[in-house]
Amino acid sequence: MMYTLIGMSLLFIAIGFIVTENNAKYLLAGYNNMNDEEKKKVDLKTYITYFRKFHVFLGFSFFVIGMLVTYFIDENVTSIFIAVYPIVAYIYFIATSTKYFNAKKNKFGAYLLAVVLIFIVVIFIRDYKETKLILNSNSIEFQGNYGEIVPFSTIKSIQLVHEKPKIIRRTKGFSAGTIKKGYYKTDKGEVVKLILNAENKPYILITKSDGKKIYYAAKEESNEKLFEQIKTIPAK
Repeated sequence: MMYTLIGMSLLFIAIGFIVTENNAKYLLAGYNNMNDEEKKKVDLKTYITYFRKFHVFLGFSFFVIGMLVTYFIDENVTSIFIAVYPIVAYIYFIATSTKYFNAKKNKFGAYLLAVVLIFIVVIFIRDYKETKLILNSNSIEFQGNYGEIVPFSTIKSIQLVHEKPKIIRRTKGFSAGTIKKGYYKTDKGEVVKLILNAENKPYILITKSDGKKIYYAAKEESNEKLFEQIKTIPAK
C-alpha cells in the first residue's frame, strides 16, 4: 500500500510540472482545441501557476493522508481513499479554476468525474458488505456479491488452511486492502475463488468435485467455529 501511495503521489507532483506555458497548446486539455482568439482570453500564466500548486498539494496531501489512514485506521479504508480522494480533488480543481480557464470540455469533465465518483462509492458500499457463509441442510451458501450456492453433493473436501496460494493477479472481482472477492490466478496458473471479508486465519478451503477451490474468511465470526458447524451438517 505504501508503494501505491508513493507512486501516485509522485505522479501527481510530476503532472504539475509537465504542463508549461510553452507546451500547453499541445498538452493542456481544452486549451489545445481552442482557436487563437479563444486562447487570447485565457490567463494562461496564472492558470499554469494554479495548476502546478494544485498538483503539488495533491501529491503531498495524498501521501500524508493516505499514510495516516493506513496506520491509524486500516488498509481497507486506504483503498477507498486512494479511489475517491483524487476524484474529489479534481472536481474541486475544475470548479475553482474556471475563473482562469473556462472551457466547456473541462465542465463536462467535472460532471463526468462526479458520475464516476458516485459509481465508485456504490461499488465500494456493495462489495464492502460482508459476504456471509450460510449453512443449509444440503448446501453451503455464500450470500452477497460474488456469492454462490454449493451443494454438499458437489464438494470433495472442506478443510482449514493457514495460507492461501500466492496470487499473481485478479481475473474478475473486487480487491480493497484485506478484502478480496472474486476470481484470482495463482503463481501455478490455477484460478481460485476468494471470498475474504478480512485477513482472518485460518481460511476455510472448499474443494469441489471438479477441482475448483473456494477460500473463505469471515469478518465477524470465527472461521474455526464455522468450520466445526459445517462438519456437523452432512452427518444429519
